[in-house]
Amino acid sequence: MADTGIFDIIGPNMVGPSSSHTAGALRIALLAGKMLHSRPASVQFILYGSFARTYRGHGTDRALLAGILGMNTEDLRIRDSFSLADQAGLQYSFEENTENREVHPNTVDISLRGEDGEEVRITGVSVGGGAVRITRINGVKVRFSGEYNTLIVRQLDTPGVVAAITRVLAEHHINIAFMRMYREGKGDIAYTIVEADGQIPEAAAQEIRSQDNIHNVTLITI
Repeated sequence: MADTGIFDIIGPNMVGPSSSHTAGALRIALLAGKMLHSRPASVQFILYGSFARTYRGHGTDRALLAGILGMNTEDLRIRDSFSLADQAGLQYSFEENTENREVHPNTVDISLRGEDGEEVRITGVSVGGGAVRITRINGVKVRFSGEYNTLIVRQLDTPGVVAAITRVLAEHHINIAFMRMYREGKGDIAYTIVEADGQIPEAAAQEIRSQDNIHNVTLITI
């Protein structure tokens, strides 16, 4: 039996009526926004299950926009996120998908485009108490929580790439909590996701970017 902590029950400090529909949704969007390397220019949200049915009443839509704008769960501006998004020139849309019942009921797909033209697609799940899981990046199945400082490496699935990543991490004395590699198929695009106990310096991320067969590196700091 898994241990359950008090904060898993009462959830985080937050603005809004529901830890799953407000805090969790915001955290998914905040993680998605951090995967862009420029300011977001447009975003599309596709909501499933309970999210799709109740997002207006629970403020999930405001929370999602607030996360894209970089707010945290205690930010009082969450309730004004629509007007703040308009002021920032952010284009946004919400779509309901109640047909797909094979996904977790608190699931959202987020398609982001940055001002530099970069595009990122992620799928996230709010699992309760404000906790989340990112389950897809650009169509590739992944799994991470955003509760640790996280390094996301997009790479070619070829020998030597993971070894190069771990060598850099060891040289920077980074203590790895979790490290997983995900891929579409042998020799295709892959993602190595590293969750660390402490800070991951930008210098380490930059060194990994310089390695052969690395396409992109994203550093998410909590």
